[in-house]
Amino acid sequence: MKFGKELKSQMVPEWQDAYMDYGFLKTLLKDIQHFRHKTMPPPAHPPGLPRALTHYRAFSGLTSLKRSISMRSASGRQHHHEDLESQAILVNNVKKTNGEVGYQTTFLRASEDGGEYELVYFKRLDDEFNKVNMFYRAKVDEVMKEADELNRQMNALIAFRIKVENPKHAWFDTSENMDHLVSAVESSNKELSASISSFGRRHSIAEHMDQIDEDKSVKMTRSKSSTSSDRYSKEAKQLINQVVPEVTITGRPASLDILNRVTINRPADTPLPTIKGVLNVPVQTDMKFSSENLSKIEEQLKRAFTEFYHKLRLLKSYSFLNILAFSKIMKKYDKITSRNASKSYLKTVDNSYIGSSDEVITKLLDRVEATFIKHFANANRKKGLGTLKPKAKREKHRVSASLGFFAGCTVALVFAVILTIRTRNLFEKEGADRYMETMFPLYSLYGFIVLHMLFYAGNIYFWKKYKINYQFIFGFKAGTELGYREVLLVSFALSVLALASIHGNLDMEMDPKTKDYKQLTELVPLILLILAFAVLICPFNIIYRSSRYFFLTCAVHVFLAPLYKVVLSDFFVGDQLTSQVQAFRSIEFYFCYYSSGDFKYREHNCNKNDAYNTFSYILAAIPFWWRMLQCVRRFFEEKDAIQGWNSLKYFSIVVSFVTRTAYSKNNSTEWYIIAWVTSVVAGVVATYWDIVFDWGLLNRKSTNPWLRDKLLVPYRSVYFAAIALNVLLRFSWIQLVLDLKVSFLHRQTMIAIIAVLEIIRRGVWNFFRLENEQLNNAGKYRAFKSVPLPFNYEDDEDDD
Repeated sequence: MKFGKELKSQMVPEWQDAYMDYGFLKTLLKDIQHFRHKTMPPPAHPPGLPRALTHYRAFSGLTSLKRSISMRSASGRQHHHEDLESQAILVNNVKKTNGEVGYQTTFLRASEDGGEYELVYFKRLDDEFNKVNMFYRAKVDEVMKEADELNRQMNALIAFRIKVENPKHAWFDTSENMDHLVSAVESSNKELSASISSFGRRHSIAEHMDQIDEDKSVKMTRSKSSTSSDRYSKEAKQLINQVVPEVTITGRPASLDILNRVTINRPADTPLPTIKGVLNVPVQTDMKFSSENLSKIEEQLKRAFTEFYHKLRLLKSYSFLNILAFSKIMKKYDKITSRNASKSYLKTVDNSYIGSSDEVITKLLDRVEATFIKHFANANRKKGLGTLKPKAKREKHRVSASLGFFAGCTVALVFAVILTIRTRNLFEKEGADRYMETMFPLYSLYGFIVLHMLFYAGNIYFWKKYKINYQFIFGFKAGTELGYREVLLVSFALSVLALASIHGNLDMEMDPKTKDYKQLTELVPLILLILAFAVLICPFNIIYRSSRYFFLTCAVHVFLAPLYKVVLSDFFVGDQLTSQVQAFRSIEFYFCYYSSGDFKYREHNCNKNDAYNTFSYILAAIPFWWRMLQCVRRFFEEKDAIQGWNSLKYFSIVVSFVTRTAYSKNNSTEWYIIAWVTSVVAGVVATYWDIVFDWGLLNRKSTNPWLRDKLLVPYRSVYFAAIALNVLLRFSWIQLVLDLKVSFLHRQTMIAIIAVLEIIRRGVWNFFRLENEQLNNAGKYRAFKSVPLPFNYEDDEDDD
């Protein structure tokens, strides 16, 4: 694989704009090469020598190594003088207007033919280098601040752990352990002084992380007793006081005074704190030294360390890839121009911030590993690294084999159902209408769910293809997210169960003795529903438990809106539920059909029940009501006016459902006009919001007219087709308002088709919605989740 493609494949998607633009620099080099080929064509080979001249030179590579080394060393000064005379560039430090230090290259051969091309190349090269260097510096500063905060959190955790596990026992005897502590500090000082002496604050923080690993355990091993406290350097003592403020140098047992300066953070992301916040009930932040609280605190810090470690790894990869890219591009330049400019430029790269601070990140990575293993993995290295470095998901052959099996069974069962209906002329018999009114709504539920899952699998496939980091956007735990094959497997397995049960229900003959329909046959849809729900809530680690529980958690957050803090995965699930209105009505029909006992006779009177009909319309509006409440909470929490307008959009849809319900109960002209006006307004507002806000399109001043500046799909026609499809499918409900009759379609079939069209619209919406989210994250370089920390220092509150 060429380096350009390799670089693109290993980029952090959200940082893509911060990487060196290797492709564009290559195009500039191609311009230089093209000019040189036109003005200075390469000499032809001498006639009669079909091979390159190097094939006819004497071979002495294995025997003349020492001689060549001695010759080079003897003529070193002469070559150095010649290099100075023949160098093509000079790289200087310059101070920019914003105070940042950058690099500027002076090209010394600008007067030569084609020199203007090389001037353009070095100007762009400097821009890319300064961009990369500044971005890396900013990210390293962020990392160091987080390391400092994690250090303080660990101080509080260890004190809390002592208080819970062994409150009456001294932490450790400093008179016998300070030697070990100081020796570790001094050795770390010597180790880092050569490489990071110019980075100031980062030096002490890297040491902090070292001490978290080596010196802050509840049960410290005893080292050799010594009276070498007089040998402690002033710097070491200061560092000890910074790292372990609760330990005194005099040798007395460690105090737990740090617990007097911290409080417990209790974010209002659960119902109880939310309710207390609304009622102005003060949140309790007092320390409760219990094993349960300790477990919660450890779990929070465990997630924080895992995310921090992931950030360090990506930062290290960013540094390595960009330095390698500069090396590659400069070597290409030397090859094309026959100059020796790469040596001096790459020396500047090595001496720059990004080139010389790599050891700090490496040191932090080692310390985080050691700290995590010691404090969160019970000193089990394999377990600790397994959590910090989750293995990438590997495609399993059994998944593909099972997928193929269930897909084949689905196709076979579909054809079997069609052939059974055609050969037995079931829809021409007397019971056909009764079947469509009773059994079809029951089985259509599975069709809606399977179709939605198929589109979700397609979304995953295209999200991966176009580098949309859906795992990070949704907040999936690393290694637990489902790929499109797993989603297809589940959907086809459910479709096989549903189609098989339809086969068991297609016999529309009555029992010859009782003249009633067989109860067991009529109970098949209910049994299948109970089985599907049991699998969904199954506590055993089977059938993708983590994904099932993730969905259930999001669903609970949606049902209890606005009591939970709203994250993207929650409102994304809420949006999916708004497209499954007919599925909610099918579930309502399940309750009515089986609770009334009508299933024994394959008939129902639900449609004649006013309460049932009214609740059917309420069910249609409930998902939109949930979304409106989510937007209201985000409006008050984030102070974002967009969320306020979004809540009004969902409110308009709820109003349209209410007016349509009123019109269905009272077929007056006034209600007819009101229903039409509210429905059209809601449809227009929702369509505009989909395209402009959720997809970020219809930007007239964009570089891609009427779309947006950045497009992940290379074909603009796809976006215009999606816009047209969204508009068309958004107004498919008009058929239900007009109550148009299609002679060859049953009413239930028409309702199912409208529901299917809405699911298709939602499937298309999903892709472009996450594409826009990915671009927003990339625009703000958001590549990591924000993990709440358990402790809050009182001095931080005073500073605020």
